[in-house]
Amino acid sequence: MSFKAGFVALIGKPNTGKSTLLNSLLSRKVAITTPKPQTTRDNIRGILTLDDAQIIFVDTPGIHKSQGKLNTAMVKRAYDAIDDVDILLLLVDVSKPWNKGDDIIMESIRDINKPKFLIINKVDKVTKKDLIEYLEKVDQDAFDEIIPLSALKSKNIDELVSTIKKYLPEDVQYYPDDMISDYPESFMFSEIVREKIMLNTEEELPHSIAVVTEEITRKPSVVYVRVAIVVEKPSQKAIIIGKKGAMIKKISTSAREELEERLGAKVYLETFVRVEEDWRNRVSQLQQFGYWDSKKDE
Repeated sequence: MSFKAGFVALIGKPNTGKSTLLNSLLSRKVAITTPKPQTTRDNIRGILTLDDAQIIFVDTPGIHKSQGKLNTAMVKRAYDAIDDVDILLLLVDVSKPWNKGDDIIMESIRDINKPKFLIINKVDKVTKKDLIEYLEKVDQDAFDEIIPLSALKSKNIDELVSTIKKYLPEDVQYYPDDMISDYPESFMFSEIVREKIMLNTEEELPHSIAVVTEEITRKPSVVYVRVAIVVEKPSQKAIIIGKKGAMIKKISTSAREELEERLGAKVYLETFVRVEEDWRNRVSQLQQFGYWDSKKDE
């Protein structure tokens, strides 16, 4: 029996459910998810290994009209992923009307000579009639496959996987059977803390925050993790800390509990907040936080 392997990019506007779909495909939480747009800031690989295939999914930042260096770098990450994969999955949210943002993404991938799937997500939120009306407004001929599904409810996930396999090239297995992502452990620590911040704070504050894992020390009975939360203004620092330290305690406790569950070990999580003004537009800081590649983003 031949073995197939390849890379599949998940692209689309913010909040279409790309990260939720990745987690559903892997039956594991690999990417953080929140109701807020621009939760994903970098390309994240999730690895699904089957008896006859290995599919490496690349979750990408939402493609949006970018302002500032951080947002520009995020959108570029998404478009860069297109060049390095075998199949493109364009996710759309069927509960929201097709709009100019969808048209812009469509035009950017229309002439790319790779299999393209339209993944119509969130079908659990609409009626069959709504779905049919949505499809009538879509250029269906631009896609090799159109698959409606619900990432949140894991509906039609098996059909998506089996369809992807038909388009994959025959190749060797890239990763070991038990590997589900190739990002470093430090990235996982930072992302989980950032997710808890996004879930517990309001409006624009989460987008002004970077989280950096500065130290990991393993001992026989405990893992020590030191994480810096970087904000742009002293007023934002005050919000993160909260009255009498209540907010930072809530964020840290929630993150620590998830880390302990993931690692199967006791975790001592130290979090602190520092102010670095306008870090989102300073290349040196974006490089330090892993959001800017001087070879690609200049």
